[in-house]
Amino acid sequence: QVQVVESGGGLVQAGGSLRLSCTVSGLTIENYAMGWFRQAPGKEREGVSCINTVGKPYYPDSVTGRFTVSRDDAKNTQYLQMNSLKPEDTAMYYCATGQVAACTQSWANIARYNAWGQGTQVTVSS
Repeated sequence: QVQVVESGGGLVQAGGSLRLSCTVSGLTIENYAMGWFRQAPGKEREGVSCINTVGKPYYPDSVTGRFTVSRDDAKNTQYLQMNSLKPEDTAMYYCATGQVAACTQSWANIARYNAWGQGTQVTVSS
């Protein structure tokens, strides 16, 4: 049974930073791409990042240059370093894996992922 657990969320002022962690059990992530998503109240879940098995990252324009995804396969963990946070980054952040190796152009399609964490709340105050 695959379990995905996020941590590191919190309340931060605009311009601040947070580092999210996602630890997976029941699955060895070294063979799989990993995703981060977020969902704000009343909005659809959107992709924040994908990192493939060789560490190549993918981001939407909204976070490029501010967010950095990384992975430590020895710890079965991925991270999301979020800098220059804005109020519009406020959302529940979710970690996910689809048990595929590549991110591909459809990496932000939530249907590609079959194991999700419960989420960690990020709130950015203005």
